[in-house]
Amino acid sequence: MQILLAVISGVVFGAGLAISGMINPAKVLNFFDIAGSWDPSLIFVMAGALAVSLPGYWLARRRPAPVFSQRYFLPAKSDIDLRLIGGAALFGLGWGLSGLCPGPAIASLTTLSVTPLIFLAAMAAGMMAVSLRLPAPRDPKSLPDSAC
Repeated sequence: MQILLAVISGVVFGAGLAISGMINPAKVLNFFDIAGSWDPSLIFVMAGALAVSLPGYWLARRRPAPVFSQRYFLPAKSDIDLRLIGGAALFGLGWGLSGLCPGPAIASLTTLSVTPLIFLAAMAAGMMAVSLRLPAPRDPKSLPDSAC
């Protein structure tokens, strides 16, 4: 049942992105072009998403548990650190340069364009690179001499 609901949610989300035109990178890039051919429609898409999600979150927080799960899966961290700022900056840079972010890139695969394939391949490579990095040493004394 959870997988079916996830698929249905993904299809509805992707359809919303397609209907609103957000799978078109030019539309998103025009939103960022405030000095040129600015297109404010992304603001309305985001406002519509907030209008739907905020009451949903409010109602969900009043329940002891989700309907189709034993517990909520909410982020445990709430502090703002360098990793969060760096990740947000990298996400924004990629979005601003390509006009795509993960959701619209996946939804735009239906257009059979090569652009979302390149974007998703680069995103997957970045995710793999981060998962392969070595953990930071816990003790500064364990750093090799060349790192000092």
